[in-house]
Amino acid sequence: MNKKELMQKALLDARAICELAETEKRDFTSDERTKVAAMLEDAKRLKEEIKAAEGDAALVAALMGLEALTSGDGAGGGQLPPGVPGKKGSLGLRFVESPEFKGWLQRIAPSGRIPDGARGLTSPAVQFKDLLTGASSTSAGAFVETDYTGIYEPLGRYPLNVLELVPRRQTGSDIVSFVRQTVQVQEATPVAEANVTDYAGATGEVSGEKPEGAMAFLPVTATVKTIAVWVPATKRALSDAGQLRGLIDQELRSDLHEELEDQVLNGDGVGENFTGLFNTTGILAQAWDTDLLTTIRKARTALAVTGRSRANGLVAHPNDLETLDLLKDSNGQFYFGGPATGGAQQVWRVPVVESQAI
Repeated sequence: MNKKELMQKALLDARAICELAETEKRDFTSDERTKVAAMLEDAKRLKEEIKAAEGDAALVAALMGLEALTSGDGAGGGQLPPGVPGKKGSLGLRFVESPEFKGWLQRIAPSGRIPDGARGLTSPAVQFKDLLTGASSTSAGAFVETDYTGIYEPLGRYPLNVLELVPRRQTGSDIVSFVRQTVQVQEATPVAEANVTDYAGATGEVSGEKPEGAMAFLPVTATVKTIAVWVPATKRALSDAGQLRGLIDQELRSDLHEELEDQVLNGDGVGENFTGLFNTTGILAQAWDTDLLTTIRKARTALAVTGRSRANGLVAHPNDLETLDLLKDSNGQFYFGGPATGGAQQVWRVPVVESQAI
């Protein structure tokens, strides 16, 4: 068998061992691993030998063509390849004897002599065949090898920020229980000191009685939801491309985090969906009022007065955040400092979080 047949046989034998291991859903045995490694090494060696032989043949052919191209007229007298301008001779002689150059020279110097004062003359291009060139795989291009940089250029993903506003804990169960307060103590009031032992309600009597507070709680049980995604890949693919495993892990985790952020905001609670912030009962809502800045400020007030809470973040879509950034006062000055301003952005002293999910 020739070298190509030997290389093919080595690869087929190695592939047969791989397919047997995959069919039996097991890893290689020690003996199989040694055989496959040896077969691949033999195939690699044979491939290099074949490549070298083919390269030598192409080089010889190219050199023979170059010899014919440059021979003759005192350089060996060789014949030129058919269709090449000129009868025989060096490249320079063939150029000046070419029809293109002679025609151009006849037009600018009919007498055969270019005037001494002529400036800016450019001769026409003359085509030569059978020169070594990197554009052909049968010429110098046979020696051009691809430069693999190892750089990976992924598609873009949305920045994830909303989860940083939400407290998170880990669990090892399918069910999570917690207690939610439904009524808080709001009965506190100033109380005067008692001036009688037995309060009867008479004029001037002060009981000094303290008001009684009340609290109420509600036990809540929530089922743990699963967000999942997977990508099929064979063992051979993961073994041959060591970088592939890390890329798959990165893509899967990024996709999970994107879905989690969307569920935290928009989950409708149906089926396996989360109950997101926008679908949680009892949340405050702020109607549009005049403009974006006014509406945001009134929402912050409602949260403080009615919700008795302090805003820890303003979640804004990139389109709305652009509107905020481009707002100007009556003098044409940007409210938020303009494009040269750096640092974390705030609106009404509340940190801004940009999210595609809102």
